[in-house]
Order: sequence, then C-alpha cells, then structure tokens
Amino acid sequence: MNYNFDEIIPRRGTNSIKWDSVADDNVLPMWVADMDFKTLPEIVEALSKKAEQGIFGYSFTPQALYDAIINWWEVSHQVRLQKDWLLPVPGMIPALSAIVRAYLKPGDNIIVQSPVYNHFFTLIENCGCNAIENHLIYENGNYQIDFADLELKASDPQTKMLLFCSPHNPVGRVWKRDELEKIASICSKHNVMVVSDEIHADLVYKGHQHIPFVSVAENYDLISVTCGSPCKTFNLSSLPVSYVITKDQEIKKAIAKILSIQETYSINPFAAEALIAAYTHGRNWMEALKEYVYSNYLFLNDFCKNNLPDISVSPLQATYLVWMDCRALGKGSDELSKMLFKDEKLWLNSGTMYGSSGEGFLRMNIACPKAILEEGLKRLEKYINKK
Repeated sequence: MNYNFDEIIPRRGTNSIKWDSVADDNVLPMWVADMDFKTLPEIVEALSKKAEQGIFGYSFTPQALYDAIINWWEVSHQVRLQKDWLLPVPGMIPALSAIVRAYLKPGDNIIVQSPVYNHFFTLIENCGCNAIENHLIYENGNYQIDFADLELKASDPQTKMLLFCSPHNPVGRVWKRDELEKIASICSKHNVMVVSDEIHADLVYKGHQHIPFVSVAENYDLISVTCGSPCKTFNLSSLPVSYVITKDQEIKKAIAKILSIQETYSINPFAAEALIAAYTHGRNWMEALKEYVYSNYLFLNDFCKNNLPDISVSPLQATYLVWMDCRALGKGSDELSKMLFKDEKLWLNSGTMYGSSGEGFLRMNIACPKAILEEGLKRLEKYINKK
C-alpha cells in the first residue's frame, strides 16, 4: 500500500497543542514531538470499530495487547519478552514517575545525560529528587557519553538512578552495544538503577540498530527497567499507552503499587486497540514513514549546507527531531527561538529546554509534509539573512 505523507492535513481548530496553542494562523509550529501525518489506517479502523460498539464500560487489558508487544519486540529488536515481564501503563511519563517513586526518596540524585528530553527534569523535580547532569560530549558535530564523568557521578552514594534516553532525544543518537555495556558496568559497580526510556526505539534509520537495554542488563548485577510505547512511532500522544519491561516480579509489583496509588493503573481501551493495531499491522507503514522522514532530513541538511552555512546539523540516527547547532549566529537559544517566533512566526524549541548544554542549539520537528518543512526552512533563512 502507498501512503501519502505529502498530504497537508489542516489541524487548526482541532484542539491541537501543536497548532492551537497560539491564536495566530500565520505561526508555523515545528516544535513539539507530534507528527503532521495521518496515522496507520488500521488504527483508525480499529478505533472506529470500537466506537461503533457504543458501550464503553469497564474493560480488562486484553491478551492480544501482550501478544502484540511480544511479537513486535521479537521481530523489531530481537528480544523475546514474556507476558509476566510486562506492565501496561497509561503513558510514558506516568510509568517513569511511578518507577522513580517506587525506588527513590526525595533528595536522591538521578543522573540525566543532557541535553536530554525536557520532561525528565520536570519529572525529577515533581518527585522531589535532584537532576544531576552527565553532559554528553559534543565534538565535530557528534555526541558521545562522558563515561569518566558518569562514573564520578554514579559513585556518589546519594545517586540512585540513571534516567537513560535510548535512542536519544534531542540529539538523535542510537547507542551502540559497547556504550550500553559501559553504562551497565558503571551502574552495576555503584548500585545505580537504570531506567531506559525507549519510546523512539522504532524510529531508527538504516545503518543503525536499536539495542534494548534489557538485553544488555541481563549480563550484569543491575536493577534495570525498560519502558516502551507505540506513541511516537504512530503518533498516538492523545491515546497514551506504554509498558514497563522487567523480569523482576518484585520490581514489577512495587511499580504497580505506585501506579495504583497514583490512580494511573488502567489503560484506556481505545489506547489498547490502537497499540494492538499498530503492532499487528503497522510495520510497512512505519518503514514508509521512516523513509519519508529521512528524506526530509537529507533535504534539510542540504538546505542548511547551501543556504545556512552557519548552522550545523547533527547526524540523525533516530527520531524525527533534528538538533541544530546555531552557536555561530552569536545568539542564545532562548533569544533565537523568541526572535524566530516574533519575526518569522516560526516555532522551534530552544536548546536550553534540554539542559544547560543545549545552549546555542535549536530543535526542529521534521515529521511533516515536505512542503511544510520547506516553508519552515525558508522562514529560518529569511530571519538569518536579514540579521
């Protein structure tokens, strides 16, 4: 089947956070991680079938959901999961929050590898813990983990957890097995729990392979939990559904208890149907999506080389979020993003959202029809050229 990712779908007036957060039809939003493509047709069909039933009473989490997750991970990531390792959760942030609250107490330290997903900082603050930044090393446009600094910070007795982003948002890195082995070794040595957020695991491009942390952790004396979800791959953020993966039944029980206390235990039956449809029928759509988005990345990269030589684009190994080094422009991230919004109605994320090491960078969402991407790049070029 052919999928039309070039189709421009009007989203204003749909209560879209991305498109309706400001009352200005001239604003072009390329910020939040929300794709401007119609999702997999089979998901729409499954949701329509569920709605047509017309009865929305209490429901169990179906066996088909567990089967779909297990099959998807075996085919996609060569890991054979078991049902009793899985704990469905209504969203990635509730899952991560429950894990932190199950194992840490206020005042404990959590390592994050910045620049990193901004909600990690919010979550840690909400749990009363301290975010300790293990800054990634940026050299020649590429990011690496600072293992010496990671070991130093992991050795602090107050440090209890590494909140790991794999693949990494916003820098687009896919971590290699030897990097994961080093993380596991360091955290095992210092009794630091690893919580791996793998929401972008499926959005990995040719030449790279996502390695689930669960497949590495089993070789170490290490407390580790992995979290997965179809929400980024299939753009299901308004149908939040995720799942915790852990072989340790005591860990699973402790997380489930916190989820119950938080009243975030049961997943929405529509979200369950969406996950099942996505993981059962979505592979071809996903591959077509990745091909389209990567062509957008190549277009953006060429555009910047030819028209915006002061902007350096980080290699995109995964995600649909492009990390742009704008430091040569001589403006801070916050100022640059505000001026782009004010002067050209272009909405990009400031790099400082992702930690102090994001200063001088911008994040651009390229999961959109090419015509929208081209318009966004032209607005960026117009702003830079008139300065």
